[in-house]
Amino acid sequence: MIAGVYNIFCEQGTTFSRTFELQYPDNVDTSIYYPYDLSGYTARMQVRRTIDSPNVLIELTTENDGIEIDTANGKITVFMSAEQTAGLTSSGVYDLEMVDNGGGVSRVVQGSFTLSFEVTR
Repeated sequence: MIAGVYNIFCEQGTTFSRTFELQYPDNVDTSIYYPYDLSGYTARMQVRRTIDSPNVLIELTTENDGIEIDTANGKITVFMSAEQTAGLTSSGVYDLEMVDNGGGVSRVVQGSFTLSFEVTR
């Protein structure tokens, strides 16, 4: 699977949620799409200032309740609380990876992460 590109816009100090749907086309009629079965997968996402930055601005995983997987419908939802987004201090880049139960890793989406700074605090 080749990672899609989706540029995220996040407002500092607000609750954040984005849902990504993983689908594949029918073998005969490519206008029909089916959801991937995500049973047995976990997910992880990191935001960094730059790709090379050693510092993680925020890390979301299925283990820390920052990501929820709807296995039957091929949906991955990323969550950040208002407190988490308030703690962000810069824009950056991110990617979202799926890990199967055998340890195989697939990057499903990547892009820029633009932070809109909060005025009202």
